[in-house]
This record gives sequence, C-alpha cells and structure tokens, in this order.
Amino acid sequence: MKTIKVENITKSYGKVKALQYINLTVNKGEIFGLIGPDGAGKTSLIRILVTLILPDSGDAYVMDKHVIKEYKKIREIIGYMPQRFSLYMDLSVEENLQFYANIFGATIKENYSLIEPIYKQIEPFKKRKAGELSGGMKQKLALSCALIHKPQVLFLDEPTTGVDAVSRVEFWEMLHNYKKEGITIFVSTPYMDEAWQCDKLAFIKNGSILSVSTPNDILDNYPLNVFEIKYENLAELITFLNKHLAGAIVARFGTTLHCSSDKTEREMRELLYNFEHVQVRVIKPTIEDSFLLLSQDK
Repeated sequence: MKTIKVENITKSYGKVKALQYINLTVNKGEIFGLIGPDGAGKTSLIRILVTLILPDSGDAYVMDKHVIKEYKKIREIIGYMPQRFSLYMDLSVEENLQFYANIFGATIKENYSLIEPIYKQIEPFKKRKAGELSGGMKQKLALSCALIHKPQVLFLDEPTTGVDAVSRVEFWEMLHNYKKEGITIFVSTPYMDEAWQCDKLAFIKNGSILSVSTPNDILDNYPLNVFEIKYENLAELITFLNKHLAGAIVARFGTTLHCSSDKTEREMRELLYNFEHVQVRVIKPTIEDSFLLLSQDK
C-alpha cells in the first residue's frame, strides 16, 4: 500500500521555485528519508503533505486522501514535528502533552504505552515549562505530542538539527521502534550519515528530486572510483586535481580529500607523483559522495 503519493507537485515563492515537479511514493511501514542541504525544498514538501500550505500544481495523497480535498481527514491520522520547536513555551511538559491529546480527542492514558519510552525520560521534568527544557528534551516532548493520538503517518522535519550526538542516536532508535508499531515515518534531514537509518532515500536539491533508492542500492551503483587523499596542503591539491582531472569530483572531507574519478589507483598515484608525502587509497563511496555526484550539472 502506498501511504504517501506525490504527483508532479510544484511550489514557488515569488520567483523562487521551491519544488519542481516532485514525484514520490512511500510504502506503508517505511522510514522514508528526504535528504538535502538547507533550502533544497524539504520543508515545503512536508508542509504540503501535512496540509499546511497549498501546492501551485500537482496532487498529493496521504493514506489515499487528497491533501487539499480531504485535508481535515489527513490531519486526524498524521503526526507532525516541525523543524522549529512549536509547542507552548509557557505551558509545562505535562500541560503541553494534555493539550495535544485533547485536540485529537485522545487521552495520555490510552496511548501511554506508545510514548512511554520517550516520556519516561522527560517525566522528571513534567512540571517544568517547555521553554526551560534543553534542546534534546524539547525534541522528546515534541515527538511525544506528535504521537499522543497514535498517528498512522509521522512527519518529521529535520528533527535532529542542533541536537547532540547522543540524543541523535537515541532519537533514531525510537523511530525504529515506532516503525515496528506500524507507523510510516517521513523524515527530512541535512545529515548524510542519517541516510543509513532509512529504508528508502530521496535526494533533493534546488527543489528537484535527484534520486530515489535504498541506501545500499545508491552505493552499489556508484560508477566511479573514490580515492581518499591525504596531503599537508589540501587547497593546493584541490586546485591541481580540478585542473588535471576533467569530470572528477573533488571535495574536502575533514582533513582529507575525496576524489571520485574513472582513473585507476595506479593512474592516480602517477598523477600525484610530484606531491611529496601524499597518501592515496581507494575507499568505498559514501552517501555524501553519491550526493555530490548526483548534484553535478549534467
């Protein structure tokens, strides 16, 4: 069953084309990741799917319900956690949760088993105002509120942005548990390393979908050799490689370079022969390498 179906969706803000003929399908029970940099169109697409804004053209369905014609029905069966913390800062943790339960005609008690793994971590602070919580605790409260009515589909817009590494790991563990409960999860993120947590990925850039596939398929079909290169002057090396390797993709990865090219390892070593103490080795491609390749101007 297709939980989400997007057909030729477009959206512009003045002269800015936020979404350009987007087509996607998401299966029931999947964790579907929308991966891309800031400004790529991730938030616009999610806001259309949760019925907060209208597309300029195209159609979209959530659980076979049209996002415009049946928006009220969609709002009853989805949970939504926006990019920015949007709960009531002056209400306590407990009051926020009760408020959202009342909106959906639910109670905390009837769905407590679903939110219990998260709520147990914030329950010691249940009398504290939401505005006084740490970033990680705010995230857990927002997720609890999004789940309080046991939605069929959960939409999360960059939920781990600005959250510490430990909280990010905990958050994804919780998402996998909700997947086991049968909840379909549609999540956007700018973090390429989170791609491995998803069953399927869509790369988006400048409002266009570049690719839709599983993480493993994306890497298995990578068409170039990827070289990790270490050198004391990376800027010099980048200039040299861009000049002498037509069509190669050269990018800085921390203290090393990744160079994707159709050259063999022997040819690459010969090319860099005059660079003293340079280190070259072939590595497996990463999700970042794949995204950079897809982002190249055709």
